[in-house]
Amino acid sequence: MSAPSVRPVSEREARQVAEAAREQGWKKPSFAKELFLGRFRLDLIHPYPTPAPEDVRRGEEFLARLRDFCETRIDSARIEREARIPDETVRGLKELGALGMKIDVKYGGLGLTQVYYNKALTLVGSVSPVVGALLSAHQSIGVPQPVKLFGTQEQKDLFLPRCARTDISAFLLTEPDVGSDPARLATSAVPDGDDYVLDGVKLWTTNGVVADLLVVMARVPRSEGHKGGITAFVVEATAEGVTVENRNAFMGLRGIENGVTRFHQVRVPAAHRIGPEGAGLKIALTTLNTGRLSIPAMCVSAGKWCLKISREWSAAREQWGKSIARHEAVGSKISFIAATTFALEAILDLSSQMADEDRNDIRIEAALAKLYGSEMAWLMTDELVQIRGGRGYESAASLAARGERAVPAEQMLRDARINRIFEGSTEIMHLLIAREAVDAHLSVAGDLIDPEKSLGDKARAGARAGGFYARWLPKLVAGPGQLPTSYTAFHPAGCRDLSGHLRYVERSSRRLARSTFYAMSRWQGRLETKQGFLGRVVDIGAELFAMSAACVRAERLRSEGAHGTEAYELADAFCRQARVRADELFARLWTNTDGVDRKVVGRVMSGSYEWLEAGILDPSGDGPWIADATPGPSKAENVHRPVD
Repeated sequence: MSAPSVRPVSEREARQVAEAAREQGWKKPSFAKELFLGRFRLDLIHPYPTPAPEDVRRGEEFLARLRDFCETRIDSARIEREARIPDETVRGLKELGALGMKIDVKYGGLGLTQVYYNKALTLVGSVSPVVGALLSAHQSIGVPQPVKLFGTQEQKDLFLPRCARTDISAFLLTEPDVGSDPARLATSAVPDGDDYVLDGVKLWTTNGVVADLLVVMARVPRSEGHKGGITAFVVEATAEGVTVENRNAFMGLRGIENGVTRFHQVRVPAAHRIGPEGAGLKIALTTLNTGRLSIPAMCVSAGKWCLKISREWSAAREQWGKSIARHEAVGSKISFIAATTFALEAILDLSSQMADEDRNDIRIEAALAKLYGSEMAWLMTDELVQIRGGRGYESAASLAARGERAVPAEQMLRDARINRIFEGSTEIMHLLIAREAVDAHLSVAGDLIDPEKSLGDKARAGARAGGFYARWLPKLVAGPGQLPTSYTAFHPAGCRDLSGHLRYVERSSRRLARSTFYAMSRWQGRLETKQGFLGRVVDIGAELFAMSAACVRAERLRSEGAHGTEAYELADAFCRQARVRADELFARLWTNTDGVDRKVVGRVMSGSYEWLEAGILDPSGDGPWIADATPGPSKAENVHRPVD
């Protein structure tokens, strides 16, 4: 029984597959969706939501145990040196219950909320991002989450107790020649009686080297009685025909258990299929709606650590008679790190609490948190290395060898770099968020700009669009952001004034919506190809979301009597910095080099500029750009090593 050959997929077909996997409707309100539409719905996030007392008690008790474990049982220097998490550390995490943080107590888990799960990842990530990645890949996108959301009761009873205490899981979607374009997925799952037979190769399987259970996305061919399509399966990692062919190594996260996994004639019971055939991508995307929040949790830990090190180092290091922090060139970097860390934690806590309450649709908020967190964490770690100077570039082991504090700044920079790629690269996140941001426009005018629709369809779409825009556009002209008395609750006595920042957000939200409408009018169906423009739209929305989260968090801290004055100071500083970035992005919506860049790229790819590459030698090794992934039996040694 051979796997079907992979046929070329057109751009339109690829978009159709991705579109079919989206959640089509909006059954719950979304703060970020409204923000992109020019409606600043502060009521959806303020008052800042708070967790239930019992959730807090249970979460804080676990954090105390986890903190002790991190201090005594995780040796981050050893993990970096040996490029592996020691087995005794993994066993300790299992005993602690850390594998089951998000799994319900009735299945043997801890039943933590999203808020406390992310607090735990922030804590672990500050000690070892590698351990954080193991826990995150297992629970955020591995077996527990899709089974919890889409599994049968039998699957929950079978798999969740194992995942809570003993079994590590992994998520397998990417293939050697398939990344963010799942329409080209080649791994097949051919029905055979009560089983499916899997054939194919999966790349970058985080946790795959040590996993006991795998979530595998494979294509079921359409046949009689089978709808077919990309489908999700739970596969035993020790099943016959499963081979981990390579343990991959990276510039950062050197202890991560990431590999290449081959499936050859692997029999999977139909009872282990999650959801119906063809629902695999929708399951994956829905899982990621909250699963993506694990990335900003790690980014918050990076920000907090960067702030601590930059403060302590700047107090110790003097140049020209004063602390380097007192020199504006360095001080501005420290201000950026402090203000941005405050905002990232605000975004994370707000999005996590909204996920727990389940009152709002947070698919855009979670995506923005991942996008913004990963970009800002990279900038903060880069600035820390610059603040540390030569010591920032020197390894912690080298620093220790010559008698100085072993500060792993260069390691943090290497470790943080993957966050801009993990679970959707920055470029892909821009496109995903942009698609959701323009959803309202496409819902009413989609047929109007679709070249394959009939004249009748276009006429009906035109009528719908006319009615929608007649109601919507007038609301973008004026709003509370133009009234000096708006949002005065955010200017309490003795604190900085945040009301002006919220008025800016409200005005900018309407401005952003008008800009999107102008772009729709100008480019129509070609708007989806204007990725530079759409990326800037998303980045503006991210800044506005971050400003909103920072302000409401500051007010919550003030109302609770917890560092309120200081929180207002940080929120004010962040908003001032964010406004500069947003104004620059607004200017670049219409004044940019996108057209020139496209022409240069065309010339580069045609070979016109090959002469510019003269005078160098390429140290790259031989071999194909993309490894052969032809289905068949493995010829490699199985490097799978589960931790008992």
